[in-house]
Amino acid sequence: MSLPGQDAGAGGDSPLNPGVAKREVWAWAMYDFANSGYTTVILTAVFSTYFVGVVGGRAPWATLAWTAALSLSYLLIMLTMPSLGARADARAGKRRLLYTSTVGCVAATLVLTQAGPGDVWLALAAIVISNYCYCVGESVVAAFLPELAKPAALGRVSGWGWSFGYCGGMLTLGLSLVVVTLAEARGATAEHFVPWVIVVTCSVFALAALPSFFLLRERAKPQAGQPEALHMFKRLAYAWRETGQHFPEFRRLLMCIACYQAGISVVITLAAVYASEVMGFTTPQIMLLVFTVNIGAAAGAFSFGYVQDRIGHKPALAMTLVGWIAMVLVAYAAVTAPVFWVAATLAGLCMGTTQSAGRAMTGALAPAGRLAEFFSLWTFSVQLAAVIGPLTYGLVTWATHGNHRLAILVTGLFFVGGLILLSRVDMKRGLARQAA
Repeated sequence: MSLPGQDAGAGGDSPLNPGVAKREVWAWAMYDFANSGYTTVILTAVFSTYFVGVVGGRAPWATLAWTAALSLSYLLIMLTMPSLGARADARAGKRRLLYTSTVGCVAATLVLTQAGPGDVWLALAAIVISNYCYCVGESVVAAFLPELAKPAALGRVSGWGWSFGYCGGMLTLGLSLVVVTLAEARGATAEHFVPWVIVVTCSVFALAALPSFFLLRERAKPQAGQPEALHMFKRLAYAWRETGQHFPEFRRLLMCIACYQAGISVVITLAAVYASEVMGFTTPQIMLLVFTVNIGAAAGAFSFGYVQDRIGHKPALAMTLVGWIAMVLVAYAAVTAPVFWVAATLAGLCMGTTQSAGRAMTGALAPAGRLAEFFSLWTFSVQLAAVIGPLTYGLVTWATHGNHRLAILVTGLFFVGGLILLSRVDMKRGLARQAA
């Protein structure tokens, strides 16, 4: 990956902080590249359907069991990540936590290779642990961003990592498709080739994460006096009070992120279901849909980061939320495949830009020396959204006897709410308080 800009010390035009070389930013972006295959292949494209169809035997409770396991892992992250982040800051241990979570995710994912027909509890336990570890790693690696990029370049550097991540997801998905195609040509069933897809996913994750382990530096210093040992519920209560008293703009941003991320979670979790149930897409068409969304997301994240740094964090995020509202309206109105492809392209462009912009804004408002802790609060908001968004979509389809069009229209309200909450965030005041 070739990163724009100059090496540390090469001049004032560098987007990187003093002492940060481009190879370290490349190593940081490689972690996004590494872990994206887990969500793309395991959670979205392959193992989710394998669990319902093979492990669960298409039982009526199989889909509920799958979503419940993911929700449990998100709940555990919401309860424990603030304490883990505070402890990592207090002990200057972000790198150690990143290594541990990566090993845990890869190891637990490999356990899924042993999940065959009827191995429901084994598969569910492995998913809960692997997704929990994945979320820890995603939070911790994000906390390195303000240490690497200058405040005026947070948008573009965040975009580099996020766009590179989508490329990693596409690579892993592409390799997995090769495995599936060759296996099906030999007459193999999912029970035989899905374990190999899992091995491919874990191999890419482990190998691509190595540069992060070797090149990322821990610049934080141990922080004395932080209440790192608080019980998880007390930690959450403490964080809520402290952000309200001392970092009110950060707390408003978290509320905004939780709202619009609920809509994004619906798209990530249920886009394939919507394409199948409403548009009648076949499995190959859905696979192509996933590629299209990832290509758009990669392009959007990379290019829009520069726009964000130029026009400001708040206007940039507002633009992406307007784009999401337009996407929802197009998807709701789509009755032909070409129109739905337009919606999918819009979703891809908005997905990369919105997620990257939110991470950059979090980095801009998070106080130095407490990055892991404050990014763990960002993770709390994202995971809360991952529970609320899909649950809302599911309740609407259940109450309306399968009206997916109405459910996607209701999803648009999350983006409208995000815009309203964003209007209450005063970035100038937040940045001034953060610098104080």
